[in-house]
Amino acid sequence: MSIQVVFLGTAGSIPTQSRSLPAIAIKRKGELILWDCGEGVQRQMIIAGLGFNKRTRIFITHMHGDHLFGLLGLIQTMSLLHREKELQIYGPPALKPYLEALEGTVQYRLTFPVEVTPITKEGPICVDNEYEISAAYADHWETAFAFSLAEKRRPGKFHPEKARALGVPEGVLWSKLQHGSTVTVQDERRVEPEDVIGPARPGRKIVYTGDTRPFPSLVQFARGADLLIHECTFDDDLAERAYEDRHSTPTQAAETARDAEVDQLILTHISARYNSILHLLTQAQRVFSNVAVAEDFMRVDLPLKNAS
Repeated sequence: MSIQVVFLGTAGSIPTQSRSLPAIAIKRKGELILWDCGEGVQRQMIIAGLGFNKRTRIFITHMHGDHLFGLLGLIQTMSLLHREKELQIYGPPALKPYLEALEGTVQYRLTFPVEVTPITKEGPICVDNEYEISAAYADHWETAFAFSLAEKRRPGKFHPEKARALGVPEGVLWSKLQHGSTVTVQDERRVEPEDVIGPARPGRKIVYTGDTRPFPSLVQFARGADLLIHECTFDDDLAERAYEDRHSTPTQAAETARDAEVDQLILTHISARYNSILHLLTQAQRVFSNVAVAEDFMRVDLPLKNAS
C-alpha cells in the first residue's frame, strides 16, 4: 500500500502559467489529506483525478490568501456534487471565524457537515488508528505551522512456516498470534507472537514546512522523514530578502534535509520571478543530493517500509 503525494499547486504568492497556488494532496488507503488550499484547488483536483467524495481532511498552514483562498471554492464544489461525508478542517484559530464570515455573506448551501478544529499548540493535532498528524510553529508572519504525517509502526510479518513447525494449527490460533496474543497448543506448550512474527515495521513520515524561514526545531521535527517538502521562495542570491520576508532558500532547505537525515527533499512555493528552476536545484544539490523541484501535478510514491 503506497502513499502517493500529488503536488496540486507549487507557486508562491501568485500563480503563473505553469504553477497554481499552494496545495498538496496525500492519497492513502482511499483517504485524501490536503495540505493548504490555494485558489482553484478544485480544478487542480479534477485534472489530477482525485475526486471529491473521499474521506477528506484539510490542514491550512497559515492565514495568507495564497494558501487558503481555494478552500471556499472547494467546499462549494463538493456541495454541488452532493457530497455527504463530513469534511474535517484544521488550521490557525483565525480560520474558523473566517469560514463563519464567508458562510454568513456568500450564498452557498452545504450538503455535508464541516468540522473546523483550531490548532492552538504544537504536537499531535489529528490522531488516527494508523497515523497521526502533528504541527510545529513555523517562523513566518503571525501564526503559521509546519505539518508532519507519521504512520504508526506496523506489526511484523507473520511466518506461517514457523507456526506450523511449532504445531500451531491454522485458524483461530494463527489469528490470535497475529493480534499479539500468546496461544497454547495441544501438548500445553505456549507459543509467543514473537516466535512466529518478525520485528515491527516502521511507518512512513512526510513533513511539509508551509511558509517559513529555518527555525531551530525544524530539524528535529523533520528527523528521519521519508519526504521533506520545503518551501523555497527565493534563490541563494536573495538570502537577505528571504530572511526579511521569513522565507527560505535552496541551500537552507537542503541544510535542513541533511541535518534531519531525511530520504528525499522536494522544493516548492517557487517565486514567479523564476522561469527556470535549474539553478534552484543546483544550489540545493551542493548540500543534499536527493532533491527535486516540484512541478504542478508531480506525483511521488512512498512504498511501505520493511523492518530494519
